[in-house]
Amino acid sequence: MDDSAERVDVAILGAGPVGCALALALQGSGLRIALVGRTRADPAAQPAVRAFRPLALSYASRLILERLAAWEGLATTPIGQIHVTQAGGFGRTRFSSADAGVPALGYVTGYAEVAAHLASAVDPSVDWPVSSSKPAARLVVHAEGAAAHEAISKDYGQTAIVTTVECDRPAGDIAWERFAAEGPLALLPHRRGYGVVWSRASDAALELMAMDDAGFLAELQSAFGRRAGRFVRAGERSATPLVLRYRTAGGAADGIHIGNAAQTLHPVAGQGLNLGLRDAWDLAGLIRASPPEALGSPAFAQRFARARKLDARATIRATDLLATLYVRRDPLSAMLRGAALTALDLFAPARRAFARRMIYGASAW
Repeated sequence: MDDSAERVDVAILGAGPVGCALALALQGSGLRIALVGRTRADPAAQPAVRAFRPLALSYASRLILERLAAWEGLATTPIGQIHVTQAGGFGRTRFSSADAGVPALGYVTGYAEVAAHLASAVDPSVDWPVSSSKPAARLVVHAEGAAAHEAISKDYGQTAIVTTVECDRPAGDIAWERFAAEGPLALLPHRRGYGVVWSRASDAALELMAMDDAGFLAELQSAFGRRAGRFVRAGERSATPLVLRYRTAGGAADGIHIGNAAQTLHPVAGQGLNLGLRDAWDLAGLIRASPPEALGSPAFAQRFARARKLDARATIRATDLLATLYVRRDPLSAMLRGAALTALDLFAPARRAFARRMIYGASAW
């Protein structure tokens, strides 16, 4: 920490969506906030534009962004239904917004769009230090990216291929989750096409990344089928190795960790950013309810850890279970998967409960 710098109450390290959401939630609190990361004033400091990275914001995340006055103007495609199937076996289920009692199960947008939109909403009263060094602060909050290597980790041996595709018919409001033998495959409605998140064994993912568009689309069509139509065009592809990392507590000697800095999840259920936004919202509530001099104390870190423990653990376990069980190829696992999907499809209360847990986590709204 740079002790020569002017002291602030809260230094947020990382100006991505979660860091910006925390800054927005603390506006008007009377506290001095520093947001350390890319700067608003210098367009050259913005990160390079990368391949489209689809995000599925839950309805709970929409509520958070509305409360932060940061929802209006964000371009999204609503998800009205989610169809879940498994390849090579029986069983399917459909979730609908009507079942869950919400206007939409989620909203698809891009990471770059969310990051820019939230950054533009941050008030000028928030400091954006030119230097990337940490300012002296009562409380340091880490929101800068993937959980550190010293966290508990699990390598899935998979790589997520992310891209966009267009079909010979409009996407509508249906999201598709296909549990193929090679790994989960999600198609998220985005404008007229889909954002694709396809988890494959890392060797197979490298082969898919090396293919031309025609070969890639043929492989995707074979894995998914024609439920969404015929894939006719693919966008730029990117690949990310899939590793679960998480910290066992929300506070540490060097500050509090939220979002991906606290837990980096498999994308199978699209929970990463949604969990991070709930981290930011709950942390802001605790900060506002605490005297400034208490913010950097061990007691404050413990309060935050207790407040987030249930939601974080439940989401980590559910995501890891889906990522692990739904790629097993033995006949017994296939039968159990089919039975679970069929049970959810037949019993509306169980389907509703599952959908609402994915939307709201273990938080009360």
